[in-house]
Amino acid sequence: MIPTPHIEAKLGDFAKTVLMPGDPMRVKHIVGNHLTDARLINSVRGMYGYTGKYNGVNISIMASGMGMPSMGIYSYELFNFYDVNNIIRIGTAGAISDKLHIHDVVMAMASCYNSSFARQYDLPGTAVPAADYGLLKKADEKALEMGLNVYVGTVLTTDNFYYDDPDTLAKWDKLGILATEMESAALYFNAMRAKKHALCICTVSDCPLTGESSSSEERERSFDDMVSLALETAAIL
Repeated sequence: MIPTPHIEAKLGDFAKTVLMPGDPMRVKHIVGNHLTDARLINSVRGMYGYTGKYNGVNISIMASGMGMPSMGIYSYELFNFYDVNNIIRIGTAGAISDKLHIHDVVMAMASCYNSSFARQYDLPGTAVPAADYGLLKKADEKALEMGLNVYVGTVLTTDNFYYDDPDTLAKWDKLGILATEMESAALYFNAMRAKKHALCICTVSDCPLTGESSSSEERERSFDDMVSLALETAAIL
């Protein structure tokens, strides 16, 4: 089914590895600052997608939108219809652990979740969406090589940006959850089901439990460190 209802690209337009920020404007920022010979391959619903070269390697950048339903649609179609092998989510996260501070980079080894996304698999137990170890290992090694301060652990993928119970995130802190974001669990489930590879790398943009936050300008600058890590990792896959 190509093109799909959500992606107008032709088969072969996407590289084997796709980096996915949530924000379509960040796609344009990454393409303009990091890729060469980039061409637009998708603009349906404003979810821009480009394929270009980084260090001579073909890499695609495409927006995922916000939340598990949006990430679930785009990552499913990329894995199952466009023959993409690797998706690396790059986005922002809110710190839960007091070990984390603004601008730190978090790689999600696994994702807790409060969504019903996994019910579709009709499993006789509780599934744990996890990153591909090969991708995680390569990214961790590349982060050390680049001298980046990176934390690896479990995150919370949530359907909620605002909570009726103000103590919700503090409860997750009891289990050592590092940070909260809104997409990785859907990405990991789709990758696991399709027998493909996925990783979520996030920059801490705020600390909901302490009130610490960064400006939009600061977020963009710190975002570039994470983008460089993802691109360097993608270039060796």
